[in-house]
Amino acid sequence: MAQHKVPDTIEFAGDYDLSHIFLHTHKGDVIDIKNLVQELNIYESIYNNALTGSLVIVDAQNLIAKLEINGTERISFKLATPGAKGNLNIVDASESTGHPFHVYKISDRKQTSPGSFLYQIHFASREFMMNMRTKISKKYNGKSSASAFSMFMELDSHKTLTFEPSGNTQKVVIPNMRPFDAINLLASKTVPERTNGVGYYFYETTKGFHFRSWENMVVSEGRNRRPIKQEFYYMPLNISDPNVGDKIEHEYKSVESYKFENTFHDVAANTIGGTYGHRVITYNLFNKSYQTDDYNYHESFGVTKHSEEGADKFAVSDSNVDQTPKSRSGTSKVSDYPESRVSLQSTTQFLHDEDRGAIFGLDVLEEGRKLGQSIAQRAQVVHGTALRLVVKGQSYLEAGDVIDFKLRSVDEKNPDGEQDPQYAGKYVITTIRHQINADKYTMVLECAKDSVRTGFTKSNFKIPRNTNTAAIRNTYQVESGRTAEQDYLRNTKKSDINR
Repeated sequence: MAQHKVPDTIEFAGDYDLSHIFLHTHKGDVIDIKNLVQELNIYESIYNNALTGSLVIVDAQNLIAKLEINGTERISFKLATPGAKGNLNIVDASESTGHPFHVYKISDRKQTSPGSFLYQIHFASREFMMNMRTKISKKYNGKSSASAFSMFMELDSHKTLTFEPSGNTQKVVIPNMRPFDAINLLASKTVPERTNGVGYYFYETTKGFHFRSWENMVVSEGRNRRPIKQEFYYMPLNISDPNVGDKIEHEYKSVESYKFENTFHDVAANTIGGTYGHRVITYNLFNKSYQTDDYNYHESFGVTKHSEEGADKFAVSDSNVDQTPKSRSGTSKVSDYPESRVSLQSTTQFLHDEDRGAIFGLDVLEEGRKLGQSIAQRAQVVHGTALRLVVKGQSYLEAGDVIDFKLRSVDEKNPDGEQDPQYAGKYVITTIRHQINADKYTMVLECAKDSVRTGFTKSNFKIPRNTNTAAIRNTYQVESGRTAEQDYLRNTKKSDINR
């Protein structure tokens, strides 16, 4: 079979090259089912260890019965964006030169018309299946990144594992665990060599596996900022703008829709989760001693790297939130309440000859501080600003890449098109859904940022006198079916009101 060549030119934004979709049956048959596929989905995420996907099949030939499809098949194809250069542009799931996906489930089968069925074929990377069939019972002693690589090799994978060098050495005993679980355990205990962050992510993209920290996604080698992989605009721009280029490039950068799934301003969730401040109590069972380490978001922010460059790009203001002074400086910021979350951690890792940190293998005195930092850093990503973008498919993008989302401020006094100070700026892609149908290739990007583009400043803003608050109240009533007062009463107990 002649090797398929990706076209050098692109016809429209969302164009794609997909020459075939082969189904490899357990009998050895190879069937091109591309004409039966209504939709192809591929999912990758920094929170998922392996690639997964699905095929939506419209079957008028009853192939599911004729081929005896039972969930042990393989799916192979090559997906690429025409005109984009290099192998990193290709999602290679071919049988001969790549890594085919393995079918693991058939679901949602229903008859849509006489002799025609609709169903989904679910697939995942080979490593996903090997992980279920493999257990590790070994001891590892050395750099965390080296141990993770050794665990990864238990999967008998031929894919690349790109890992960030770790700075801590650990003795780890893996008691009959699956490789993914073992690597995830190690990831939570890993400290980078060149940055001050704590905790790694282990995940697979269409380009291979990764074992790296959040900071490694935003900076390179602990120093230089990661280059922006793609710019995206919400507001349609003039295609003659020299910063945009031709029409197709403009359409690739234009966002079809966007939504903020989450913002950092959920103060209740962040307070309870220990994002702003928390206390770690480290205790020693041998000498009956303990030490307390308090984490303060604003004081520790500049220690680690963030999506936006600068030590003052807090995602929440450092202004006072309470009239009662709490800290030594006489302020009461949201970060001045470490009792909002308290964690207990033993220093004991070895019962006889050593007393080392139980989590990171560091000096005991460092354990509490690092644990607090680990909790906060993960929370800043999870509870930070989460952006959902729908854009034209671009096969060279992958989870962990940095994008720049250009969102104009809605301020009426913004003739020069200034960017939104909080929500515009650099984001890390956390999850991608590659969605391919007969018409086009679309990507759904879930992105996160743990900082703001412009630091918070004091303001003298006042609501204009001509603002029609009654109209705003009436609009709320029309949309919700009730007034704001009714909404409050609806969600408040009568006993609380009368108190």
